[in-house]
Amino acid sequence: MKQVTKQTYQIFWQHAQKYKGFFWTILLAIVLGSLVGTINPIFFKKFFDVLAQGVSTDDMVGIVPELKRYIFIIIGFEALSWVMWRVATFTNNYFQPRVMANLSNTCFDYLHHHSFGFFTNKFVGSLVRKINRLIGAFEMVADSLYWNLLVTVVRVVGILVVLFNYYPVIGFILLGWAILYLIINYKLTLHKLKLDVTVAAADTKVAAYLADTITNNANVKIFTALEYEKRGFWEKVNDQYKLTKKSWDFDATIEAVQGAFMIALEFIIFWVAINMWQKSLIGVGDFVLLQTYMIQIFERLWDIGRVIRRMYRNLADAEEMVEILNTEHQVKDTPDARELIVSKAEVKFDNITFAYKNNLAVTSNFNLELKSGEKVGLVGHSGAGKTTLVSLLFRFYDVTQGAILIDGQNIKDVTQESLRQNISLVPQDPILFHRSLMENIRYGRRDATDQEVILAAEQAHCNEFVERLPEKYQTFVGERGIKLSGGERQRIAIARAILKNAPILVLDEATSSLDSQTEFLIQDALAKLMKGKTTLVIAHRLSTLRQMDRLVVVKDGAIVEAGSHDELLKQSGVYQNLWGLQAGGFIS
Repeated sequence: MKQVTKQTYQIFWQHAQKYKGFFWTILLAIVLGSLVGTINPIFFKKFFDVLAQGVSTDDMVGIVPELKRYIFIIIGFEALSWVMWRVATFTNNYFQPRVMANLSNTCFDYLHHHSFGFFTNKFVGSLVRKINRLIGAFEMVADSLYWNLLVTVVRVVGILVVLFNYYPVIGFILLGWAILYLIINYKLTLHKLKLDVTVAAADTKVAAYLADTITNNANVKIFTALEYEKRGFWEKVNDQYKLTKKSWDFDATIEAVQGAFMIALEFIIFWVAINMWQKSLIGVGDFVLLQTYMIQIFERLWDIGRVIRRMYRNLADAEEMVEILNTEHQVKDTPDARELIVSKAEVKFDNITFAYKNNLAVTSNFNLELKSGEKVGLVGHSGAGKTTLVSLLFRFYDVTQGAILIDGQNIKDVTQESLRQNISLVPQDPILFHRSLMENIRYGRRDATDQEVILAAEQAHCNEFVERLPEKYQTFVGERGIKLSGGERQRIAIARAILKNAPILVLDEATSSLDSQTEFLIQDALAKLMKGKTTLVIAHRLSTLRQMDRLVVVKDGAIVEAGSHDELLKQSGVYQNLWGLQAGGFIS
């Protein structure tokens, strides 16, 4: 935890030092404002010393000007303090939100640079909460450091300096008490931190479970699993409750110890002060000064326990996101990565081997070459490794061995951005943004005009359902495109690919969610889209692959057959068997 806490502070400082001028202005203003709060009670002491002289009415004429002088000094210092606190506040109003905004951008950028595989093992709701916790932690930690801890240090040190100057014995008593108080508080806080870490982890589990059930709310209804999920959620919430109560109970114990310490200090200080008063060493003004300082010390040191615990709790909340920010990206550009230059759009899988983490190899010594403008269909049972090959081509994962080449360029040696700019994908299950249809289609090429977007949509036969919508292309599609049918989402994905117009095209079950009539229309659009492009097509419906230049049959991550549709039908193999099942097996 200490290492993670150090890393958290480093991340906060890296973002804060971009605005060092504002940071140091805040600190200087707070120090000056706090010092005034320590100095002013000295003049209150002098004021009451003069007031307590017990002079006659005639003598009051002489001391009133002195009393007024002290009042003006006190008001002057109060005004200075007011100015310093306003400077600190308004400077902070720029500083903190600016740093928090930059932290948000850093999290967004770093998170999206993680590989595809990273997100397959993470809950969306959990990741969002972790980012929000990190941003909130900066605000709370920064507030704690300079509004609380810095003020406390300045006040306590200032008070000790004054006390050692006026009453050395009381100064030593307060110094010893403060050291003992802080040591005990620190020890208790470290134990409290361990409890807070477990509470934060439990909170993440609750958020993740909630997000998972909301995402799968249709399954919960279809399988009448609400009571089952409620029990699962209650178990997580109940664990969180138990850990939270344990943490809060310990908090209350710490406060009880603090309260006892403060009662003891106040008794000792005033016992000593009374003895000094008996010996005429101090006067009424000194009691006012001591009481004012006691109130300030109790106020500051009572809060310091809470502040430190709150800081550590927020650091614990930030820990999970900090670990993500310090997790190296699995797929990243090499330092000398160059732009991919595509002229022929030839694709070559050169003796590649790939295995997901801790799993057996999905492909082993796999070789496949797509010539310029060639249309190649990938055929095979589910789990044969077809979609994995697409993921490797997009470099969502890096191959374990071998290389994938585009026009002779190893895709590991080019930037991921330029690689993906040259490949269009129509996936089996397109996921859309909760934005308008216009924005979702324009995602294929962000600088496209509205007319270009509409033309691509018409070519993908999107206009047939768009025209029925009240807001047409300005209709919002819902989270993940839930307001559209599967076939409508696929047509949007096809429109994106048409608009992108990349030289390499990948169709992964691109017509799986279409009815026969719509599929007939889309096949025409896809034929135009594939024209002149190097195309890799994955489809279980073999009828959609008959027009491919070449079919490649994959089994257990290896090529077992290759040839045209007619050639493969003549062979007694996997393809012939699959074709037989689809062409007439179900009828028979």
